Amino acid sequence: MQKKRVKVKPKALSIFKILGVILCVFLGLFLFYLKQINDLTKLGYSKEASKNILFSFKKDYVTKIGPNKTINKAFESKKDYIEDNLDNYRKVKFVKHKDLIANINKALEKGYKTNDINIIFAHGDNDSVKRFLKRDKVKYLEEFFTVEYAKLDNYDRYLAYEDDTGEDEETTVLYINLDMDKEDYADAKLVEKFSVDMLVNKHRNLSEDFEPTDLMTIPKEYASESDLQSSRIAFNAYKEMSDAAEKEGYGLVINSAYRSYQDQVDLSEDYLKWYGQSYVDKYVAKPGFSEHQTGLAYDIGSRSVNVFANSKEYTWMQENAYKYGFIERFTLRWEPITGFRKEPWHYRYVGKEIAKYIHENKISFEEYYMIFLDK
Repeated sequence: MQKKRVKVKPKALSIFKILGVILCVFLGLFLFYLKQINDLTKLGYSKEASKNILFSFKKDYVTKIGPNKTINKAFESKKDYIEDNLDNYRKVKFVKHKDLIANINKALEKGYKTNDINIIFAHGDNDSVKRFLKRDKVKYLEEFFTVEYAKLDNYDRYLAYEDDTGEDEETTVLYINLDMDKEDYADAKLVEKFSVDMLVNKHRNLSEDFEPTDLMTIPKEYASESDLQSSRIAFNAYKEMSDAAEKEGYGLVINSAYRSYQDQVDLSEDYLKWYGQSYVDKYVAKPGFSEHQTGLAYDIGSRSVNVFANSKEYTWMQENAYKYGFIERFTLRWEPITGFRKEPWHYRYVGKEIAKYIHENKISFEEYYMIFLDK
């Protein structure tokens, strides 16, 4: 029995051929599209940015400049992207700001050049940049913002302080960032998290219930009293230092260590009874503002001499304390910055890296904190 052949009518055959050609064209275009996207993603652009780059016919431009995080963000931020600003986006250093492209647009609108924009973005987070760009254009950004740790939000205070005191820009930035234009103990910043590099002074305080996370009792052989407490990480470093000093013939002893908020209240009241309000105001930190509450600070004495500053142990500490992570916290030189009088017996644990830098560069802990830690 012979099989019947199905005859395709010429008209239908033509339709199939046309559909085949269309399908091949679409497949070719799709493969071409995928290759273009792949070319851009290999350069470091996201798929979303790559897609918008292609549909904006900017692939050649982007390929020519190569990887650029700000350009990537611009094409991802489709609603904020302005083609006329494309060359400026390329020149702005990328920062992780939510409104990066909108802020660039606003800065350009204000008349800032890309170098100015880079200075602005380097000195604030997303919100502080937005606030700064609401003000009239600042003519001389370099006046304060060449100082690496200057802050946009402090600009008006920098101006006022410089006008009032005549200080140079770097000193002005340091003092304002430390809130030294404010009264002592007024409008202080609350420090909530325990860390070896925490800063507590007359402008940064601790709450009533703050205590170190690793509080321990100091072994009697290292202290003048049996119930003194300390941060464990600080004591471990102190023990290493004290043992090393003893091997060289020096006798160190801890006379005071961790003091709770209430301990500082009691101490202040005692000194008030003994010496009066003027003495307390000048020499005793208010509760919440004492480094002793961090558990990282010690009042250190000599086992052989009553006045520590006159002892051979003090000389040894000046030369060696930094090797174990300790700094002499309150010196005469840094009294204008620390706000506390000279206390040669008061040592603070900050860790070996920080202590070494402070020792070698002869700066205060406040300066180190503002330059490297204050974010």
